[in-house]
Amino acid sequence: MDNEADEAAYFARVSRELLDEPEESTTLHKIVERSVDAVPACEWTGISLRRRRGRVETLATSSPLAARVEAWQGEHGQGPGLAAIETSEPQLVEDVRHDARWPGWAAFATDAGVGSGFSVPLVTESHALGALNMYAAKPFAFDAESVERALIFSSHATTAVVAARLVSGLQTAVHSRHVIGLAQGIIMQRYDMTLDASFEVLRRYSSHTNRKLRDVAQLVVDQRVLPDDYADLDAVARTPDDHRTEE
Repeated sequence: MDNEADEAAYFARVSRELLDEPEESTTLHKIVERSVDAVPACEWTGISLRRRRGRVETLATSSPLAARVEAWQGEHGQGPGLAAIETSEPQLVEDVRHDARWPGWAAFATDAGVGSGFSVPLVTESHALGALNMYAAKPFAFDAESVERALIFSSHATTAVVAARLVSGLQTAVHSRHVIGLAQGIIMQRYDMTLDASFEVLRRYSSHTNRKLRDVAQLVVDQRVLPDDYADLDAVARTPDDHRTEE
């Protein structure tokens, strides 16, 4: 019972440490750093996340060796980390040298000094965010204890990543609203428009150029005018009359 209590207390501390990080990048680096302590067999770690359009990118590693092995997976599209993300299932590689599932990756990892590995997907209720990829020099290093601790640690890592992304998203949203508001103020003053009309100008230009609204707003803030290629200004700014500010 004492061991169970100690384990619970340990992972509670780990969870607090991960959640205390203010940004996604620092959270990811803390995850790879703490994984080496949390999982007995783990010597090196990399963490890969899904990005836009399904692209998988390694965003943090604990060592140059992990960085090389992770980079090979990304460049060649094969390896346990990618398989963990695609299947949302852990991938245990007991003996890298003799693993036939990803022969190219196995040969490269063996030459790099990896003997065994364990890739755990960071899974939410709907999909895999990415994978935590742990490596050891010796074959068969990931015994039952290491596998269990890796699975527990990965659940805390997933929570930390989700929380960091939420905070980052809120910060981005607040910044975007601020920039859009500034751009509206510039347009209202320079082109004698109402608040609604200034937003319509930004919206139309965003649609016309296939650019995000916040990027269009940032352009207006930087240049203090609408872009030269904006063709719909007269249509929005001059008609109907209620788009004009009241004298």
